[in-house]
Amino acid sequence: MSSSRILMVFLVIVFGVILKHIFSSLAGVPAPHLPLNQWWGDEEEPIDWQAYLDNSSEVVNNRILYEESIINDLKEQLSRPLDLTEPMKGVNFEYGFNTEALKSIIKYWRDEYLPRWREREIFLWQFNHFTTNIQGLQLHFLHLMAYDDQTIGKHHYPVLLLHGWPGSVRELFDLIHKLYQSESEKNNNYIFNVIAPSLPGYAWSQGTSKPGLGPAQIAVMMRNLMLRLGYKKFFIQGGDWGSTIGSHMATLFPENVLGYHSNFCTLMTPKSTFKAFVANLFPSLFAPSGFEDFFFPISHKLLYFLEESGYMHLQATKPDTIGIALHSNPIGMAAYILEKFSTWTNASYLHYPDGGLSKRFKLDDLLDNIMIYYLTDSITTSQRIYKEHFSKEQMNLYLDYVPTYVPTGCVRFKNDLIHFLDFQLEDKYRNLIHSTYYHEGGHFAAFEVPDILYNDFLSFVQKFNKEN
Repeated sequence: MSSSRILMVFLVIVFGVILKHIFSSLAGVPAPHLPLNQWWGDEEEPIDWQAYLDNSSEVVNNRILYEESIINDLKEQLSRPLDLTEPMKGVNFEYGFNTEALKSIIKYWRDEYLPRWREREIFLWQFNHFTTNIQGLQLHFLHLMAYDDQTIGKHHYPVLLLHGWPGSVRELFDLIHKLYQSESEKNNNYIFNVIAPSLPGYAWSQGTSKPGLGPAQIAVMMRNLMLRLGYKKFFIQGGDWGSTIGSHMATLFPENVLGYHSNFCTLMTPKSTFKAFVANLFPSLFAPSGFEDFFFPISHKLLYFLEESGYMHLQATKPDTIGIALHSNPIGMAAYILEKFSTWTNASYLHYPDGGLSKRFKLDDLLDNIMIYYLTDSITTSQRIYKEHFSKEQMNLYLDYVPTYVPTGCVRFKNDLIHFLDFQLEDKYRNLIHSTYYHEGGHFAAFEVPDILYNDFLSFVQKFNKEN
């Protein structure tokens, strides 16, 4: 046998071994056992946990009002002369946030939005807001409960809504309204108790000073919150970090999760990556007809994701550095956050003078979200989840490799950052009962297309009911 043939045989064997490793590595990994009462507070961990639980189980209804001096100080900051670098000629958002567009937003924020702040404050507190202490941290959440007479003749379920970054509970308001049906909407066969927490370190939820609070640990906290509220079984709907945390909850606590529905289903494993490249060779065999462009060509999708993930590399390595730059810097923070609402909603919005923000959102709604980050000083603590997620300790939990048997629904909106095929997702989600595609919508589906997301979630629950 010639040396070239020997080399070819050798390479085939090596490639086969690699493939075998990819398809068998960590297959069927058991779920890790995370501590259910890990302490994240600054105070000393209680010696008597039962006494702590008895004393901390109080759920407090709250309504935070900000003093006029705080709002006036913000207005003064927005009134200072803006010494910004002019955008390049013929450039809109291709180089980042266009400073001419930013000047227009700041003027609106200062002259039209802030004079109506008390109205916006009332709007933000239209739902029932609560806090309670979970594992040493004060957690904030919205909680809407249906009255008994509303539930007669209807399927009644609790649903946990989980937001992500750079969003907040504010992006969920329209979806909350749709899930929480009023008495007049008797034609709907479903009614939900809605629980929408601010993730630890976001908005009015306390952040921790201790390293290690990653998505898996937050999943434990969210489960403990639901049990605190008396919900032993519930649905989950989440996007962005809410998707990751919701997936971990379904994986770690299948006895509590009725079903998991996400508008950002992902699976980061070698096998999933390999399958993506195989599918790229034969798109029509793996993608539903008419939706091939959600996934292919893979080179374009990866390039887009790479272009949009610079923030992630920074926040996953040095979140406090960018936090220093944005803390007490309302203009810089607004540009940093709103730029995500532009390009993550639709990549083509790079070419619009205002980043396309006015095409899908009302400026008041976007500024509500900015105000929450600014008033709660939560920009730094909100970003630390990236560092924790990519830590060695979090990666070694191998949660993407643990099969999840909870009924799962994945909805894809075309303009989102990245999509995964059922061909990939079924390796983890062994009970994928619902898989849908929409040409309209992007990453912030609950904010941008709440009607579509709501109806898709209802379809998922209906399928759950038929199978259970």
